[in-house]
Amino acid sequence: MYKKEKRSWMKHLDFTILDIICLQMAFVLSYIIRLEFSSPYSNEPYERLAILLVLVEICVIFFTEPYKGVLRRTRVQELKAVVINCTIVFVGLLVYMYGTKQSETYSRQILFVYWGISIVISYIGHCGLKIWVRQRFIKEKNMSVMIIVTTSELVEACVKDFEDNRYREYVVSGIVVVDKPMEGEIIRGVPVVANSDNFFEYVRTNVVDEVFINGNTIASSEALAEKLLEMGVTVHFKLVHESRLMSNCVVEECGHYFVLTSSMRIATPRQLLFKRCMDIFGSLIGLIFMGLAFVIFAPLIKLQSPGPVFFSQIRIGKNGRQFKIYKFRSMYMDAEDRKSELLAENEMEGLMFKMEDDPRIFPVGKFMRKFSIDELPQFWNILKGDMSLVGTRPPTADEFEQYEAHHRARLGIKPGLTGMWQVSGRSNITNFEEVVKLDTYYITKWSLALDVKILLKTVQVVITGAGSE
Repeated sequence: MYKKEKRSWMKHLDFTILDIICLQMAFVLSYIIRLEFSSPYSNEPYERLAILLVLVEICVIFFTEPYKGVLRRTRVQELKAVVINCTIVFVGLLVYMYGTKQSETYSRQILFVYWGISIVISYIGHCGLKIWVRQRFIKEKNMSVMIIVTTSELVEACVKDFEDNRYREYVVSGIVVVDKPMEGEIIRGVPVVANSDNFFEYVRTNVVDEVFINGNTIASSEALAEKLLEMGVTVHFKLVHESRLMSNCVVEECGHYFVLTSSMRIATPRQLLFKRCMDIFGSLIGLIFMGLAFVIFAPLIKLQSPGPVFFSQIRIGKNGRQFKIYKFRSMYMDAEDRKSELLAENEMEGLMFKMEDDPRIFPVGKFMRKFSIDELPQFWNILKGDMSLVGTRPPTADEFEQYEAHHRARLGIKPGLTGMWQVSGRSNITNFEEVVKLDTYYITKWSLALDVKILLKTVQVVITGAGSE
């Protein structure tokens, strides 16, 4: 029987419990420092806050996954992660107090002292638990015994890969080289214990819990794995080396096959659910602003350029899907026909068109564009699911037809109303490759926190009109 690695959000239950205890300790200490030797649990408002502290921490763990790669973090990385986690919880408490109009009930000194102490205690706790976990891994009596089966060509690199894993739950006790007689040799401190002829006899007569098969051909490896499974041994079948993949990969069932799936970014179902909830909530608020803008600007648009108030155009969305985007019209009716005449004035290098003093834009349209008012109807696209609040700029069909292979990477996520390019000084970016670079960075580093950061920066850009086209 093989213990499957936990993949749920409660994988690091030990760190979850530790953080809850550390935050409660910090809360009690900050209360004692302010009100001397008394317990916050005997004071009803603070008792309520202590319970809320646990709930907020659980929500933060659920949505932000603060323990991802926790055992491999350096001390500086660990401190940064602890500061972020404790700060989010602290902000959560502040939001609760001000949202429920109870800010006057609680001492600000207690809260800010709690924030500082929580960082110190949590950091010490994390470092201590990691030391304990590391020591537990070192004790070989808690480890499974593994044999590596490989070829003479791959043996050195294969053993080195296992040697570099500090947090393994197994000990490599021997090597089996199947294509060359090497019994008795020592490879990086691990003995070669068998060859293809006597391998099964060795497994039968020695302690072997697991076997890692690093074969050159799938057929031979599958045959070997089948025989080992009949003997009750756990088999690890190599799919591909991690260096040949991006950092995001998972093993999945596809049809009747198990496959290793790799992508630019793999998001959890709850992350995507939360992102969609943000889109729906944000689009509903945005449509209210769109209605107000319609009342103000629709008559002005009609006055300066007779024709429809709204402009629609086919754009290319996620992975090449077409959809119709909506905007307030900011150009004269013959704008698309005149575009070919202005291509020589294009200030953008590559597959985008941008012109600072575009003659096709009527006066109020320039104002709308400066403060991104023309973009407000796209909240309808967001509500429909064609777009997201944060993503990449959707190209036109003409632009998409000219894309090179690496340009398509920016379509690996839903297009957004705003994104990395829009908040990075878009008027100063004149090279399409720079846009692709920013979009690719956003996709590979995507997180809910990054979306929130971009949204906050977008508000600043819209209010000031900075970086507008």
